[in-house]
Amino acid sequence: MDSSLNAARRSRELREVAELPERRLDVLVVGLGATGAGAALDAASRGLSVAAIDAHDLAFGTSRWSSKMVHGGLRYLAKGQVDVAYESAVERGVLLRKTAPHLVKAHPYVLPLTPDVSRAQEAMVMAGYRLGDALRAAARTPRRLLPGPSRLSPERTRRLAPVLRADGASGRLRGGLLSWDGRLLDDARLVVAIARTAAAHGARILTRCRALRLTGDGADVRDELTGEEFTIRARVVINATGVWSGGLDPRVRLRPSRGTHIVLASRSLPGLIAGLHLPLPGESNRFALVLPQHDGRVYVGLTDEPVDGPVPDVPEAPEEDVRTLLEVLNGVVETPVTREAVAGAYAGLRPLLAADGRTSDLSRRHAVFAGDGVVTVVGGKLTTYRRMAEDAVDQAVEHANLRAGRCRTRRIPLVGAGPRPSDVPPRVADRYGSEADAAYELIKAHPEEVGLGLTAGDLLWSVRHEGALDESDLLDRRTRIGLVAQDRERALPATREVVHQTSRP
Repeated sequence: MDSSLNAARRSRELREVAELPERRLDVLVVGLGATGAGAALDAASRGLSVAAIDAHDLAFGTSRWSSKMVHGGLRYLAKGQVDVAYESAVERGVLLRKTAPHLVKAHPYVLPLTPDVSRAQEAMVMAGYRLGDALRAAARTPRRLLPGPSRLSPERTRRLAPVLRADGASGRLRGGLLSWDGRLLDDARLVVAIARTAAAHGARILTRCRALRLTGDGADVRDELTGEEFTIRARVVINATGVWSGGLDPRVRLRPSRGTHIVLASRSLPGLIAGLHLPLPGESNRFALVLPQHDGRVYVGLTDEPVDGPVPDVPEAPEEDVRTLLEVLNGVVETPVTREAVAGAYAGLRPLLAADGRTSDLSRRHAVFAGDGVVTVVGGKLTTYRRMAEDAVDQAVEHANLRAGRCRTRRIPLVGAGPRPSDVPPRVADRYGSEADAAYELIKAHPEEVGLGLTAGDLLWSVRHEGALDESDLLDRRTRIGLVAQDRERALPATREVVHQTSRP
């Protein structure tokens, strides 16, 4: 079946589920972040009839606000959560080897050995890196895909990160610790690829459809584009709405945690090749991340602050978080990064299971709750979306007594995961994988630049094949142009023209 998502397909499939109330689907998934899209793919690939809805767009919530890392769970080892760390390492290997090698690559990270990092802390971190490498081996991820850790000389450290201060008031940089982990080109594009693969297996992917209430026999739904309300009947509903899960399932108790990143303008940290792990003052196993991007920008994160009260659709990045991240960064770089270099910021909310203690200490385990025709999956993290989806569908099959085979998603390549064409620009091949040839034809036909090296052809591809319906979908999720307000403003006229052209009858 075709993997393309677009407005015409949405309208057709929405009519199919809305106009046949006597027909019951096997599974209705609510939420189209990574886990919800993964559940739609998992259920559809088992031969079940599936619809998946979201009140907004693909990857509208937490899934697009990550550090863009696909990590092996090293931090969980430090807390003794070996099972969580191993699960992360296994799922990282699945993405690197089979399902998304076009979107997930290995990336180097350096922990600079400044005078603030004691010899004991250095030894502890290196031991952790070696344990992480043992997990890589246990997960059967080959070293050619994910190299092992090593200690670097001061000279090699500054070749990978020339922005680091060589000398400070308290002493010299004595080198660095090098580790490797998985890295996403774009977290939202991973979700789009999962959703499109689900569509190719027959799932109906319906954005702008809000679940008003879960009924035990499906859900009452409102089309947010027209205001029309209708019922989608299903034998079982999977609630995969993340930090919003409690609004649909009162059994769920979460303690959301805010993770903020700042976006530094190009040339703020010139020559930075590797990512950086920067120990947070007063913390034994928490690090800030400095993440160079392919477009020249640099992301710096990650805060971990509890959030009380109603959950917003789009979290704000507080100025306090921005100041904190700049302070940590400026503790190690040669030239201080000023507030003016911060071109943008974003924040996401982690759906942590409620427990006592700080949110930074809460487990990243996921949990599945079932009852009254509803299966809710919460917790976890982006790296383990596939396993979360598998557990949710297993529970849904058992709960509704559905006839279905075993999970197949470990072996299903996502859209774009095939051989990459060699006669297209690297930027296009990196973005589209095996679809690069077809996408490049559209790019050549519509070469007008929009921003970040992207063209009107890239936007047209997103409208025709990736389910983008409006300017916000294009600027904020199919691309990352919208992370910087000035870039967004410059790109808006051309983006509106693309949307206008594609909306003509």
